[in-house]
Amino acid sequence: MNLAPGPLDSRTIISFNRVSLAYKDQDALSEVSFNVTNGEFMCLTGPSGAGKSSILRLISMDAFPTGGQVRVRGMMSSKMNRRKIPQLRREIGFVFQDFRLLEDRSVEDNVAFAQLVVGVPHKRIAENVSRVLNNVGLWGKRHRLPHQLSGGEQQRVAIARAMVNSPKILLADEPTGNLDPRTAQDIINLLFRFNDAGTCVIFSTHDHEIVKSFGRRVIVLEDGRIVSDKQRQGIVDRSVNLADRMYRADLDAAASREEPAHA
Repeated sequence: MNLAPGPLDSRTIISFNRVSLAYKDQDALSEVSFNVTNGEFMCLTGPSGAGKSSILRLISMDAFPTGGQVRVRGMMSSKMNRRKIPQLRREIGFVFQDFRLLEDRSVEDNVAFAQLVVGVPHKRIAENVSRVLNNVGLWGKRHRLPHQLSGGEQQRVAIARAMVNSPKILLADEPTGNLDPRTAQDIINLLFRFNDAGTCVIFSTHDHEIVKSFGRRVIVLEDGRIVSDKQRQGIVDRSVNLADRMYRADLDAAASREEPAHA
């Protein structure tokens, strides 16, 4: 599956061309190739250690390939001047499994911080924070601290912080990993909404139930290689499919634990 990617065109926002990555003497990726078009929603899946996070690190140029070429927004890894990396990252939003919020700052301040570090004027910061917190449904909780929020609400803050600078690309690394099934579906639907508005979303997960519910492109990784790259079809009602399936799986698991042993 690790063939050369298709030809680049004006819609290509990310391109991996036979990309390999090694940490010390251990291979994390081996000749991985794919293109991502502007506004696409793509899921990376596979077991722990398959290479999902490594791909996200390469997209943000937090790591550089040991072989091949990564191209993001026209910037090539082989020609990247490290002084230009902050410029690239201003066009990329990041969401993580563990939220990574400032615990002593309010919801509002956590989101505003992403604008302060890139020098946005204070008046515009207030407008942008108001807009994005309304988009994620947390304007009414803007003065609360992270510990006063549920896990799903904390992840919504993290998404708001990632989106406040209107990035072209959103990288979501296991964003539902710490959430219950119904909250996980809410977060996925929120990411779909931002994608529908034009943001390219790269979403990683090892959860098979999430992948089964996915109606868009899925790349499956194993041992640092692509074993499948398909556009999933036939998922009609993505808003309830995942939550219901995972809820039933939880009930089945609980029932099996409670069944009495037979002599």
